[in-house]
Amino acid sequence: MASPTPTDLLYGTIDMLVLKALCWKPAHGLEIADALHQRTDGAMLLDDAALYKSLHRLEEEGFVESAWGRTENNRRARYYQVSAAGRKHLRARTAVWRDYVRAVLQVVGEA
Repeated sequence: MASPTPTDLLYGTIDMLVLKALCWKPAHGLEIADALHQRTDGAMLLDDAALYKSLHRLEEEGFVESAWGRTENNRRARYYQVSAAGRKHLRARTAVWRDYVRAVLQVVGEA
């Protein structure tokens, strides 16, 4: 497998975070963004365009599945859930990401 490029790491990180959020529970886009925002004490603000591009990319690759449903406010929304292939992909991407972070910290030192 080729080493990931910086763009691969950026998209891969967003995809990894979205998959992780969907491991907590199936959700629609706003719930995913809110969950990541809350889990990171407000540090993670995921842009709508980036979120939905990620969801579409993950669905095309078979890592998430979706279906229409109703929100708690009775609004129509697309709900996403992680597939078995998505869980496997998440484990692999998380390992690559951890190796990358470890390498960066070796250079810049832990803050």
